[in-house]
Amino acid sequence: MAMDAAVKSLWRRWPSLRSAYPMRRRTLRHCSSSASASASPIDLQSNGGNRREEPYVPVLIVGAGPVGLVLSILLTKLGVKCGVIEKNMVFSQHPQAHFINNRTMELFYRMDCLAEDIERLQPPVDLWRKFIYCTSLSGSILGSVDHMQPQDFEKIISPTSVAHFSQYKLVRLLLKQLETLGFYICAPSDFESLNHKIICERKILMGHECHSVNFTDKGVTVGVSFLEEGKIVDRDIHCDILVGSDGARSTVRKLVGIDMKGERDLQKLVSVHFLSRDLGQYLLHERPGMLFFIFNPKAIGVLVAHDLYEGEFVLQIPYYPPQQMFEDFDFKVCEQIISNLVGWNLADVQILDAKPWAMHAEVAENFVSFDNRVVLVGDAAHRFPPAGGFGMNTGIQDAHNLAWKISSLLNGIAPRSILQTYETERRPIAISNTELSVQNFKAAMAVPAALGLDPTIANSVHQVMNSSIGSILPSKLQKVALEGIFSIGRAQLSDFLLNEKNPLGSFRLAKLRRIFQEGKSLQLQFPAEDLGFRYYEGALVANAGHVPPQGTVEADGNSDRQLRKYVPAARTGSRLPHMQLHALKSPNEDCFSTLDLISGDKLEFVLVIAPIKQSYDLARIALKVASEFKVPLKVCVIWPQGSSSEKANGSDKELEPWSNYIDVEEVHRSSSMSWWDMCQMTSKGVILVRPDDHIAWTAESDAVKDPFLEMERVFTIILKRE
Repeated sequence: MAMDAAVKSLWRRWPSLRSAYPMRRRTLRHCSSSASASASPIDLQSNGGNRREEPYVPVLIVGAGPVGLVLSILLTKLGVKCGVIEKNMVFSQHPQAHFINNRTMELFYRMDCLAEDIERLQPPVDLWRKFIYCTSLSGSILGSVDHMQPQDFEKIISPTSVAHFSQYKLVRLLLKQLETLGFYICAPSDFESLNHKIICERKILMGHECHSVNFTDKGVTVGVSFLEEGKIVDRDIHCDILVGSDGARSTVRKLVGIDMKGERDLQKLVSVHFLSRDLGQYLLHERPGMLFFIFNPKAIGVLVAHDLYEGEFVLQIPYYPPQQMFEDFDFKVCEQIISNLVGWNLADVQILDAKPWAMHAEVAENFVSFDNRVVLVGDAAHRFPPAGGFGMNTGIQDAHNLAWKISSLLNGIAPRSILQTYETERRPIAISNTELSVQNFKAAMAVPAALGLDPTIANSVHQVMNSSIGSILPSKLQKVALEGIFSIGRAQLSDFLLNEKNPLGSFRLAKLRRIFQEGKSLQLQFPAEDLGFRYYEGALVANAGHVPPQGTVEADGNSDRQLRKYVPAARTGSRLPHMQLHALKSPNEDCFSTLDLISGDKLEFVLVIAPIKQSYDLARIALKVASEFKVPLKVCVIWPQGSSSEKANGSDKELEPWSNYIDVEEVHRSSSMSWWDMCQMTSKGVILVRPDDHIAWTAESDAVKDPFLEMERVFTIILKRE
């Protein structure tokens, strides 16, 4: 059946999907009458001429941004039926987030080669590894910071490295994965007939906005509205679990009455998305970089180079309402600002979009509410300054933490209280990342302050203008006065003042150099927090001793944040360290990571042991207890480098009658450190790893008095069994 006009319009306005992967091109399916009818056992029936049977889905995700889409992929792979609603009719083409940190890339690494696709499609690293500070894009360079080190590419502490990839391109790849999982994109017009059948499972319902949330003994009823033939139509969708991934202004969060705590309105900016191949080619050959911080007497702004080959950029311009309003920044004004920052008039500049946004640093008071039936993830749960790129990355890691817990609940392995551990674990991480991003934002402000443009002074001037003293002036005069004061401030950036021959200019340039040399400017990578964050309470067997307060993250083996160095260690609550392995009984010599031991396609725990008698005994009992708890468990026996496959045959006898195990051998590269040395354990150690790669329990096998009782205790605590 041909797509109707609305769907055709949606498809025409979404060229990114049609052009994605030309060598592996497959059409992302949209709902049609026949598709909906064959997919759903729930009828849309006429009742009195105007009522429809209400659809049901176990998990309803509100918001089809990267976090919601990643969660829908993870849940589907774990066998959980879910659906997504999105209030917009089309996916945004605004680049938005663009930095993907190491931990998120590790998650993508096991999502059907998603990390590999990102690495292949992103710009070459040499084009985005630097932040450049200058008077204009064609003017003097005040300094630059290279954020990549040789070890970042050696993949010693991780099987992946960071990436620079625009959010809308990531969404495109996620939708391709959802297409292979059987998801459909549906416009409201797909359900205009009362005779259609509807099911929310494996659907992305576009143009559907959540407007109410009600709770019953059986679950959650979500009221949604959509536009159909020019009229607003309401529909109720029933679910067991409602996930709010609907962004910083989350409707779900507001409907369930969860407040945000933190700092608001740190800065207001206009984000200008534009194209210029001329500018892209110039920067490509003259001064490639990711971020350009531009300071001159005419304008100040931060340029994000999303793609130098295509000439795709986003310019961030600070503004101060109500004296300066977003409406003042029409396309003509934006073009002039771009010219002022570039240093010449671009003949080919094409502005695609401009929108205002406010920078906040807030965390929701609760991530889980209403008897563990409503869960917030991503920006709905936390809002960070963009400094360091924590926003999208933290949200995707929220989804990873949540997915296996929802699967455990809906598969009868764990009670509903397992979802509370999502908040217990993720909220402290969100608080810590909020504080870190604020610190990084303040570090970014050190550069203009060194040039005589202290942002705190600008904010004070703005506050005075808005106070009773300034407010008595007419609004137009307020605007002229504010812009006049800012113009005087920017005059300090003139070549006449800002040069080595001018004593004041020389002093300021020297101060700027010290900031860069000492690493006190805006930073891009935080390995200790990225790979070394740790859960202290939740779905794990907590170690006895001091638990750090909320908002602190102890990097494994290194509590000094200033060093920002990740040191691997197998501590309860931390991510399983990475080491290269290969399977002893495999005919090929392919290497893989310890992180590959954890399946992304099924709910399974992993018990890591050495080929030691006491560890084998404990592993055999762990397999028995896990089967009684209905928890899938795999044992991984890590052999020292140089072990033979014949020797590994001993695992058959030691673990009999269980067959769910794998024998692997360490593969050392630049370091001769063994697996157990790296984990800071002896070879008698045992490590129980959750489905999200985090360590749930550790022990020394010879120290476990009663293995059966201990494993019962461990699984009871992790799964929150009574």
